[in-house]
Amino acid sequence: MSDSVGIIPVYRSVKEIPVRFGPSVGVVGNFDGVHLGHRKILDAVVEEARGLEARGMRSVAITFEPHPEQFLRPAEAPRLLTPIAERVRLLAATGIDAVLVLPFNAKLAGLSAREFVREILVEALGVLSVHEGGNFRFGYCAGAGVMELKELGAEFGFAVHVHQAVRVHGMEVSSSAIRALLAAGDVRQARWMLGRPFGVCSTQARGRGIGTRLQAPTINLAPYEGLLPGFGVYVTRLTVGGRCFKSVTNVGNRPTFGGAGFAVESHILDFEPVDLNESTPLELEFLARLRPEVKWPSPEALKEQIFKDVARAKRYFRL
Repeated sequence: MSDSVGIIPVYRSVKEIPVRFGPSVGVVGNFDGVHLGHRKILDAVVEEARGLEARGMRSVAITFEPHPEQFLRPAEAPRLLTPIAERVRLLAATGIDAVLVLPFNAKLAGLSAREFVREILVEALGVLSVHEGGNFRFGYCAGAGVMELKELGAEFGFAVHVHQAVRVHGMEVSSSAIRALLAAGDVRQARWMLGRPFGVCSTQARGRGIGTRLQAPTINLAPYEGLLPGFGVYVTRLTVGGRCFKSVTNVGNRPTFGGAGFAVESHILDFEPVDLNESTPLELEFLARLRPEVKWPSPEALKEQIFKDVARAKRYFRL
């Protein structure tokens, strides 16, 4: 069955799309990160569907789960900026009227470009207009691009609008560029491309002795399958079940304590006790990088550095 985010419907297969869904304005993409480049195209889709000449058209974003790379080349697939639940939430926030999440499987991967257009865009969604970026690829083995899409649009009777890439501070915005910046710990430039701080949604790590109340100012995130910034110490903002705190977060293996293992550990600066259990939603936003992760000669040296990290983070928030 279809579900919804906010008040918009989210269809999880072509079979869930209502009969006579269209006419519609559509955009197809992975939308990992829902960054500024994606949002430029999504804004154009929404604007056209709401225009004076739209005649009741609906705007729809078509995406995939899993990411095609995760299905086709799982060993090489990148970790995602936004898992599907967060991606759908961000898509809904653009003002789009509906989201179609297509299960990416062998059947979908085997569709030719013409079959994809006819079966999904035309017959299921009734598109009269499609918007895409210039590097859009689709169909079997990603064999078709925007030129083929325009030819199919002429055949099936829908318009095709091709958008140029967005550039921020001289850099072309793309999901792969954002992933590279985050891998290097550059959360500032990643924020420019995303149009918001990079964040992850998770829960409290199990086995930390946490009951129904968080009484200490340190919290560890549960294992997270999506992308995380490179190892280091960051100024962060941690939201615990709706309560927002200033924080400092270490991402890494805690080398000062040999064999401690990987953790995402946040120290809350403006701490006060808060209700928390292992299912309480946590959102951690990365605002600035303070330093790389370092193996200190002793726990005392690390403690001294943590005081310095906290002081710098507090100064960041004051400014």
